[in-house]
Amino acid sequence: MPEPFAPVTPETRDLYTRLLDAVKAIGPYRVDVKKYSLQLMRRISFAGVHPRKNFLLLTVKSDVPVENTRVIKAEQVSKSRWQLDLKLTSAAEIDAELLGLLRHAYEICE
Repeated sequence: MPEPFAPVTPETRDLYTRLLDAVKAIGPYRVDVKKYSLQLMRRISFAGVHPRKNFLLLTVKSDVPVENTRVIKAEQVSKSRWQLDLKLTSAAEIDAELLGLLRHAYEICE
């Protein structure tokens, strides 16, 4: 596992693997490993995965604000870009709703 996974539980590592498997259905991408995170890249990053001991903090890009109870933080980072933070604690949260957010992010990061 990449260095960002040093302090995490086996369950969190499994959650990351399941997330990557689900994202494969959206389209081709690569993973860029950073010091404390992993960036899911198309041409540019469409999502960031920040491993924590017992969960994954997932940052998803958007071109519009999103009101969703699963979004724990939404930040407008430029005129036409938003970053949405979501906390993933179980594989059940990798559902159609989350994949819809990731698909939209993937499409706008062409």
